[in-house]
Amino acid sequence: MKFLVIQQKMIGDVLTSTVICENLKYCYPDCEVHFIANENTLAVLEGNPFIDKILVFENRHRRSKIAFYGFLKEIRRERYRAVIDAYGKLESNLMSLFARAAYKIAHPKWYTRWIYTNTVRENLSPGRSIPLAIENRLQLLNPLLKRVNDYSELPKLFVTDSEAKVAVGKLDALKLASEQPLIMVGILGSGPIKTYPADYMAEVLDTICEHTNAKLLFNYIPSQEAQARAIYEKCGELTRARIAIEFYAHSLRGFIALLSQCTALIGNEGGAVNMAKALNVPTFCLFSPFILKGAWHSETRKGHMGVHLRDYRPELFENRTKKDIKRNIDQLYDVFEPGLFKGPLLHFLEEYCN
Repeated sequence: MKFLVIQQKMIGDVLTSTVICENLKYCYPDCEVHFIANENTLAVLEGNPFIDKILVFENRHRRSKIAFYGFLKEIRRERYRAVIDAYGKLESNLMSLFARAAYKIAHPKWYTRWIYTNTVRENLSPGRSIPLAIENRLQLLNPLLKRVNDYSELPKLFVTDSEAKVAVGKLDALKLASEQPLIMVGILGSGPIKTYPADYMAEVLDTICEHTNAKLLFNYIPSQEAQARAIYEKCGELTRARIAIEFYAHSLRGFIALLSQCTALIGNEGGAVNMAKALNVPTFCLFSPFILKGAWHSETRKGHMGVHLRDYRPELFENRTKKDIKRNIDQLYDVFEPGLFKGPLLHFLEEYCN
Protein backbone atom coordinates (compact mmCIF):
# COMPACT_ATOMS: atom_id res chain seq x y z
CA MET A 1 0.00 0.00 0.00
CA LYS A 2 1.44 3.37 -1.05
CA PHE A 3 0.61 6.93 -0.04
CA LEU A 4 1.69 10.20 -1.63
CA VAL A 5 2.06 13.38 0.43
CA ILE A 6 2.48 16.68 -1.44
CA GLN A 7 3.98 19.69 0.32
CA GLN A 8 6.09 22.23 -1.53
CA LYS A 9 7.38 25.70 -0.84
CA MET A 10 8.65 26.76 2.59
CA ILE A 11 10.90 24.75 4.91
CA GLY A 12 8.56 25.13 7.89
CA ASP A 13 5.60 23.89 5.87
CA VAL A 14 7.50 20.86 4.61
CA LEU A 15 8.75 19.98 8.07
CA THR A 16 5.26 20.35 9.55
CA SER A 17 3.75 18.06 6.91
CA THR A 18 6.04 15.21 7.95
CA VAL A 19 3.57 14.56 10.79
CA ILE A 20 1.28 13.13 8.11
CA CYS A 21 3.95 10.61 7.15
CA GLU A 22 4.60 9.48 10.71
CA ASN A 23 0.91 8.98 11.35
CA LEU A 24 0.48 7.00 8.14
CA LYS A 25 3.30 4.68 9.22
CA TYR A 26 1.69 4.28 12.62
CA CYS A 27 -1.75 3.46 11.23
CA TYR A 28 -0.45 1.37 8.30
CA PRO A 29 2.88 -0.13 9.49
CA ASP A 30 3.62 -1.90 6.21
CA CYS A 31 2.79 1.03 3.94
CA GLU A 32 5.16 2.95 1.68
CA VAL A 33 5.12 6.74 1.91
CA HIS A 34 6.25 9.00 -0.93
CA PHE A 35 6.74 12.74 -0.43
CA ILE A 36 6.89 15.54 -3.02
CA ALA A 37 8.97 18.56 -1.99
CA ASN A 38 10.97 21.36 -3.57
CA GLU A 39 14.71 20.75 -3.85
CA ASN A 40 15.63 23.59 -1.46
CA THR A 41 13.75 21.90 1.41
CA LEU A 42 15.22 18.40 1.21
CA ALA A 43 17.52 18.85 4.22
CA VAL A 44 14.57 18.70 6.64
CA LEU A 45 13.47 15.37 5.15
CA GLU A 46 16.88 13.70 5.19
CA GLY A 47 17.07 10.65 7.43
CA ASN A 48 13.34 10.65 8.15
CA PRO A 49 12.37 7.00 8.74
CA PHE A 50 8.70 7.69 7.95
CA ILE A 51 9.41 8.63 4.31
CA ASP A 52 10.38 5.88 1.88
CA LYS A 53 10.82 7.94 -1.29
CA ILE A 54 11.20 11.64 -2.04
CA LEU A 55 10.02 12.96 -5.39
CA VAL A 56 12.00 16.16 -5.90
CA PHE A 57 10.19 19.01 -7.62
CA GLU A 58 13.14 20.81 -9.17
CA ASN A 59 13.34 24.37 -10.45
CA ARG A 60 13.41 23.07 -14.02
CA HIS A 61 9.99 21.52 -13.51
CA ARG A 62 8.64 24.98 -12.75
CA ARG A 63 10.45 26.69 -15.61
CA SER A 64 9.60 24.19 -18.35
CA LYS A 65 6.15 22.83 -19.21
CA ILE A 66 7.81 19.83 -20.86
CA ALA A 67 9.83 19.04 -17.73
CA PHE A 68 6.72 19.48 -15.56
CA TYR A 69 4.76 17.12 -17.79
CA GLY A 70 7.55 14.56 -17.42
CA PHE A 71 7.27 14.91 -13.64
CA LEU A 72 3.50 14.37 -13.82
CA LYS A 73 4.04 11.20 -15.87
CA GLU A 74 6.44 9.94 -13.19
CA ILE A 75 3.66 10.34 -10.63
CA ARG A 76 1.21 8.65 -12.99
CA ARG A 77 3.34 5.50 -13.15
CA GLU A 78 2.69 4.78 -9.47
CA ARG A 79 -0.55 3.51 -7.98
CA TYR A 80 -1.41 5.00 -4.59
CA ARG A 81 -3.97 4.20 -1.95
CA ALA A 82 -4.27 7.93 -1.31
CA VAL A 83 -2.82 11.27 -2.36
CA ILE A 84 -2.75 13.85 0.42
CA ASP A 85 -2.29 17.35 -0.96
CA ALA A 86 -1.19 19.55 1.93
CA TYR A 87 -0.03 22.33 -0.42
CA GLY A 88 -3.21 23.05 -2.35
CA LYS A 89 -1.82 25.22 -5.17
CA LEU A 90 -1.96 24.85 -8.96
CA GLU A 91 1.12 22.63 -9.19
CA SER A 92 -0.10 20.21 -6.54
CA ASN A 93 -3.62 20.31 -8.00
CA LEU A 94 -2.20 19.01 -11.27
CA MET A 95 -0.10 16.40 -9.48
CA SER A 96 -3.20 15.16 -7.67
CA LEU A 97 -5.14 15.10 -10.93
CA PHE A 98 -2.52 12.98 -12.68
CA ALA A 99 -1.98 10.58 -9.78
CA ARG A 100 -3.80 7.25 -9.74
CA ALA A 101 -5.33 6.84 -6.28
CA ALA A 102 -8.51 5.63 -4.62
CA TYR A 103 -8.48 8.69 -2.35
CA LYS A 104 -7.43 12.21 -3.24
CA ILE A 105 -7.60 14.49 -0.21
CA ALA A 106 -7.14 18.25 0.20
CA HIS A 107 -8.59 21.33 1.82
CA PRO A 108 -11.62 22.56 -0.15
CA LYS A 109 -11.55 25.24 -2.83
CA TRP A 110 -14.52 25.69 -5.08
CA TYR A 111 -12.48 25.64 -8.28
CA THR A 112 -10.52 22.43 -7.48
CA ARG A 113 -13.16 20.42 -5.59
CA TRP A 114 -13.75 18.22 -8.65
CA ILE A 115 -10.15 16.93 -8.52
CA TYR A 116 -10.43 15.41 -5.04
CA THR A 117 -12.51 12.57 -3.67
CA ASN A 118 -12.50 14.09 -0.17
CA THR A 119 -12.02 17.60 1.13
CA VAL A 120 -11.49 18.57 4.75
CA ARG A 121 -12.28 22.10 5.86
CA GLU A 122 -9.49 23.89 7.70
CA ASN A 123 -9.97 25.05 11.25
CA LEU A 124 -9.16 28.77 11.47
CA SER A 125 -9.54 29.25 15.22
CA PRO A 126 -6.83 28.09 17.63
CA GLY A 127 -8.21 26.06 20.48
CA ARG A 128 -6.56 22.68 20.83
CA SER A 129 -3.22 22.04 22.48
CA ILE A 130 -1.45 21.86 19.12
CA PRO A 131 -0.81 24.63 16.56
CA LEU A 132 -3.35 25.02 13.77
CA ALA A 133 -0.70 24.26 11.15
CA ILE A 134 -0.32 20.77 12.60
CA GLU A 135 -3.98 20.23 13.44
CA ASN A 136 -5.12 21.02 9.90
CA ARG A 137 -2.59 18.64 8.41
CA LEU A 138 -3.61 15.82 10.71
CA GLN A 139 -7.24 16.37 9.74
CA LEU A 140 -6.34 15.48 6.16
CA LEU A 141 -6.00 11.90 7.40
CA ASN A 142 -9.57 11.73 8.68
CA PRO A 143 -11.10 10.36 5.42
CA LEU A 144 -8.65 7.45 5.64
CA LEU A 145 -8.89 6.78 9.36
CA LYS A 146 -12.61 7.48 9.84
CA ARG A 147 -11.75 9.13 13.14
CA VAL A 148 -9.81 12.08 14.55
CA ASN A 149 -6.16 11.16 14.56
CA ASP A 150 -3.97 12.34 17.42
CA TYR A 151 -1.13 9.82 17.56
CA SER A 152 1.89 11.97 16.72
CA GLU A 153 1.49 15.73 16.84
CA LEU A 154 5.09 16.94 16.64
CA PRO A 155 7.32 17.07 13.54
CA LYS A 156 10.78 15.58 14.01
CA LEU A 157 14.23 16.16 12.55
CA PHE A 158 16.91 13.49 12.46
CA VAL A 159 20.64 14.18 12.85
CA THR A 160 23.22 11.44 12.38
CA ASP A 161 25.94 10.74 14.94
CA SER A 162 28.60 11.87 12.47
CA GLU A 163 26.76 15.16 11.80
CA ALA A 164 26.41 15.79 15.52
CA LYS A 165 30.09 15.06 16.11
CA VAL A 166 31.19 17.58 13.47
CA ALA A 167 28.81 20.19 14.88
CA VAL A 168 30.08 19.66 18.44
CA GLY A 169 33.67 20.13 17.28
CA LYS A 170 32.85 23.44 15.56
CA LEU A 171 30.84 24.77 18.49
CA ASP A 172 33.33 23.76 21.16
CA ALA A 173 35.92 25.90 19.38
CA LEU A 174 33.70 28.95 19.96
CA LYS A 175 33.10 28.46 23.68
CA LEU A 176 35.10 30.20 26.38
CA ALA A 177 34.21 27.33 28.71
CA SER A 178 32.77 23.87 28.11
CA GLU A 179 29.55 24.71 29.97
CA GLN A 180 28.94 28.05 28.22
CA PRO A 181 25.39 28.17 26.78
CA LEU A 182 25.04 28.55 23.02
CA ILE A 183 22.02 30.49 21.79
CA MET A 184 21.06 30.47 18.13
CA VAL A 185 19.48 33.80 17.22
CA GLY A 186 16.81 34.00 14.51
CA ILE A 187 18.08 37.44 13.66
CA LEU A 188 15.92 37.96 10.55
CA GLY A 189 12.53 36.76 9.41
CA SER A 190 11.77 35.47 5.92
CA GLY A 191 10.96 39.05 4.86
CA PRO A 192 10.54 42.57 6.26
CA ILE A 193 6.96 41.88 7.35
CA LYS A 194 8.21 39.03 9.58
CA THR A 195 11.36 40.71 10.93
CA TYR A 196 11.52 42.35 14.35
CA PRO A 197 12.94 45.91 14.07
CA ALA A 198 16.74 46.12 14.22
CA ASP A 199 16.91 48.56 17.15
CA TYR A 200 14.54 46.41 19.18
CA MET A 201 16.38 43.20 18.31
CA ALA A 202 19.67 44.72 19.45
CA GLU A 203 17.99 45.58 22.76
CA VAL A 204 16.79 41.97 23.11
CA LEU A 205 20.33 40.69 22.50
CA ASP A 206 21.72 43.12 25.09
CA THR A 207 19.21 41.78 27.62
CA ILE A 208 20.27 38.21 26.89
CA CYS A 209 23.94 39.03 27.44
CA GLU A 210 23.22 41.03 30.61
CA HIS A 211 21.53 38.02 32.21
CA THR A 212 23.51 35.06 30.82
CA ASN A 213 27.08 34.34 29.80
CA ALA A 214 25.87 32.75 26.55
CA LYS A 215 27.63 32.82 23.20
CA LEU A 216 25.30 34.03 20.45
CA LEU A 217 25.18 32.57 16.93
CA PHE A 218 23.36 34.46 14.19
CA ASN A 219 21.19 32.49 11.79
CA TYR A 220 21.49 34.18 8.40
CA ILE A 221 22.53 33.39 4.85
CA PRO A 222 25.33 35.23 2.98
CA SER A 223 22.87 37.48 1.11
CA GLN A 224 21.60 38.74 4.50
CA GLU A 225 25.03 39.54 5.94
CA ALA A 226 24.62 43.32 5.67
CA GLN A 227 21.33 43.21 7.61
CA ALA A 228 22.81 40.92 10.26
CA ARG A 229 25.86 43.15 10.68
CA ALA A 230 23.65 46.23 10.98
CA ILE A 231 21.97 44.67 14.02
CA TYR A 232 25.35 43.59 15.38
CA GLU A 233 26.59 47.19 15.23
CA LYS A 234 23.58 48.41 17.21
CA CYS A 235 24.39 46.08 20.11
CA GLY A 236 26.38 47.08 23.18
CA GLU A 237 30.06 46.30 23.51
CA LEU A 238 29.50 43.35 25.85
CA THR A 239 26.98 41.84 23.45
CA ARG A 240 29.18 42.28 20.38
CA ALA A 241 31.97 40.43 22.18
CA ARG A 242 29.60 37.47 22.67
CA ILE A 243 28.36 37.28 19.06
CA ALA A 244 30.18 34.93 16.67
CA ILE A 245 29.31 37.17 13.74
CA GLU A 246 31.55 35.37 11.25
CA PHE A 247 30.19 31.95 12.14
CA TYR A 248 27.34 30.46 10.16
CA ALA A 249 26.42 27.18 8.51
CA HIS A 250 27.19 26.76 4.83
CA SER A 251 24.24 24.46 4.20
CA LEU A 252 20.80 23.84 5.62
CA ARG A 253 21.84 20.39 6.76
CA GLY A 254 24.86 21.88 8.49
CA PHE A 255 22.63 24.41 10.21
CA ILE A 256 20.32 21.67 11.48
CA ALA A 257 23.29 19.82 12.98
CA LEU A 258 24.59 22.98 14.68
CA LEU A 259 21.13 23.87 15.96
CA SER A 260 20.73 20.40 17.47
CA GLN A 261 23.67 21.16 19.78
CA CYS A 262 22.52 24.62 20.89
CA THR A 263 21.10 25.44 24.30
CA ALA A 264 18.19 27.42 22.85
CA LEU A 265 16.94 29.46 19.91
CA ILE A 266 15.65 33.00 20.37
CA GLY A 267 14.36 35.22 17.59
CA ASN A 268 11.93 35.81 14.77
CA GLU A 269 9.24 33.23 14.03
CA GLY A 270 10.05 31.13 10.98
CA GLY A 271 11.61 27.96 9.70
CA ALA A 272 14.49 28.00 12.18
CA VAL A 273 12.05 28.02 15.12
CA ASN A 274 10.15 25.07 13.64
CA MET A 275 13.43 23.19 13.19
CA ALA A 276 14.47 23.89 16.79
CA LYS A 277 11.15 22.55 18.03
CA ALA A 278 11.60 19.43 15.89
CA LEU A 279 15.00 18.93 17.55
CA ASN A 280 13.63 19.54 21.09
CA VAL A 281 15.74 22.69 21.45
CA PRO A 282 13.97 25.28 23.66
CA THR A 283 12.68 28.35 21.79
CA PHE A 284 11.63 31.91 22.54
CA CYS A 285 9.82 33.18 19.47
CA LEU A 286 8.92 36.74 18.41
CA PHE A 287 5.82 36.68 16.24
CA SER A 288 5.14 39.26 13.58
CA PRO A 289 1.88 41.20 14.15
CA PHE A 290 0.86 39.83 10.74
CA ILE A 291 1.09 36.16 11.78
CA LEU A 292 -1.58 34.25 13.69
CA LYS A 293 0.33 33.00 16.72
CA GLY A 294 -1.91 29.98 17.27
CA ALA A 295 -1.17 28.69 13.78
CA TRP A 296 2.42 27.84 14.71
CA HIS A 297 2.61 27.92 18.50
CA SER A 298 1.12 26.02 21.40
CA GLU A 299 1.01 27.57 24.86
CA THR A 300 0.98 24.14 26.47
CA ARG A 301 4.23 22.76 25.09
CA LYS A 302 6.96 23.00 27.72
CA GLY A 303 10.21 24.63 26.67
CA HIS A 304 8.72 26.87 24.02
CA MET A 305 7.53 30.43 24.54
CA GLY A 306 6.04 32.76 21.95
CA VAL A 307 5.19 36.45 22.24
CA HIS A 308 2.90 38.48 20.00
CA LEU A 309 1.82 42.11 20.16
CA ARG A 310 -1.75 40.87 20.47
CA ASP A 311 -0.81 39.34 23.84
CA TYR A 312 -0.17 42.81 25.25
CA ARG A 313 -2.22 45.20 23.12
CA PRO A 314 -5.22 43.23 21.84
CA GLU A 315 -7.19 46.40 21.19
CA LEU A 316 -4.83 47.25 18.32
CA PHE A 317 -6.20 44.27 16.37
CA GLU A 318 -9.92 44.83 16.86
CA ASN A 319 -11.83 44.99 13.57
CA ARG A 320 -8.61 44.84 11.57
CA THR A 321 -8.23 42.66 8.49
CA LYS A 322 -4.98 40.95 7.51
CA LYS A 323 -4.67 43.46 4.70
CA ASP A 324 -4.93 46.34 7.15
CA ILE A 325 -2.41 44.76 9.52
CA LYS A 326 0.03 44.29 6.65
CA ARG A 327 -0.44 47.89 5.52
CA ASN A 328 0.33 49.16 9.04
CA ILE A 329 3.01 46.63 9.97
CA ASP A 330 5.67 49.27 10.75
CA GLN A 331 3.41 51.12 13.18
CA LEU A 332 2.45 47.89 14.90
CA TYR A 333 6.08 46.81 15.19
CA ASP A 334 6.89 50.22 16.72
CA VAL A 335 4.48 49.47 19.57
CA PHE A 336 5.93 45.96 20.06
CA GLU A 337 8.89 47.21 22.07
CA PRO A 338 11.06 44.74 24.06
CA GLY A 339 9.90 46.03 27.44
CA LEU A 340 6.51 44.42 26.84
CA PHE A 341 7.92 40.90 27.03
CA LYS A 342 11.07 41.41 29.12
CA GLY A 343 9.57 39.44 32.02
CA PRO A 344 8.82 36.29 29.96
CA LEU A 345 12.23 36.57 28.28
CA LEU A 346 14.05 36.71 31.61
CA HIS A 347 12.02 33.73 32.85
CA PHE A 348 13.01 31.78 29.74
CA LEU A 349 16.69 32.68 30.14
CA GLU A 350 16.67 31.70 33.80
CA GLU A 351 15.06 28.33 33.11
CA TYR A 352 16.89 27.27 29.96
CA CYS A 353 20.02 29.37 29.40
CA ASN A 354 21.78 29.55 32.77
